[in-house]
Amino acid sequence: MKIATYNVENLFDLQKNGHEYKEYIPNSYSQWNQKNYTIKLRNIAKVISDIDADIIGLQEIESEQALKDLRFALKREGLYYQYYKIANYKHTTIKVAILSKIPFVYTHEIAVQASYKYRNILEAKFRINNQVLYVLVNHWKSKSGPESMRIVSAKKILKRTEELGLDKNIIVLGDFNSHYEEDILFKRKRKHNDTDGVTGINHILGTKEHTNISTKTNLPEGEFYNLWYDIKEENRYSYIYRGKKEALDNILISPSLLNREGIQYKTNSIHSYKLKYLFNGKSINRWKMSRKKPRVHKGKGYSDHLAVIAKFVVN
Repeated sequence: MKIATYNVENLFDLQKNGHEYKEYIPNSYSQWNQKNYTIKLRNIAKVISDIDADIIGLQEIESEQALKDLRFALKREGLYYQYYKIANYKHTTIKVAILSKIPFVYTHEIAVQASYKYRNILEAKFRINNQVLYVLVNHWKSKSGPESMRIVSAKKILKRTEELGLDKNIIVLGDFNSHYEEDILFKRKRKHNDTDGVTGINHILGTKEHTNISTKTNLPEGEFYNLWYDIKEENRYSYIYRGKKEALDNILISPSLLNREGIQYKTNSIHSYKLKYLFNGKSINRWKMSRKKPRVHKGKGYSDHLAVIAKFVVN
């Protein structure tokens, strides 16, 4: 079973509802029009189709219409996701969503806070070979905000996983806007550290000090294992900022998925999707816009993030 997460970079539809970024107001000077929208859908669908995950969490989807249009583009690529959901209870500009070949038992939206600065988390429950699996799709506050804002989302995840049961099969994935060792990066990025060094991903979700892969089967209940630790350090990235590789997208799993029974993570299977067409030299082949303002869509590129994929064995 292949599970993935992908920030598709601003997949906006062509319906004007007043929440758009100014470069994505339909049929305006920016040329966010039917032609460029079709190209964007086709390009993102190519990536998702090439990955061919059984379940994929998505970030930066504007609306249910955009998600449906993406499903249609995927169907034209030969990949059909019968089951889909977007976290659309809150009118944030962009939202998280999920596509699945496996039916949901249910989907549930987790409100992080009333403020539009926080995007809701999307929870999906699956039953696979009589075993239950929970997938929680996230998109935490960007680095334009301090760590305290990402901690709010992390605490909501921890509270929900405690409600579900810490012994359950739980995958927490998405764009955390957090490196797998965010607490170490703090030493160089003081503007983010308004929490005395405490981070959402490392301290609240308990992914700190799990660098020794041999210890991963002995995690305390309530702590998550960040799958990035399962591969070589040079391969741990999904984003490149000013030439520096970063791991903003993560897949975290509960200890039960490290057992050798039921649903289990397949060792060494995590990787970012790094096909040649997704790069321009040493940079990621993101969606292109003119540098000069007003910014105009060029109708080329994919996303500024790489998808992250992990495999699981179902016994």
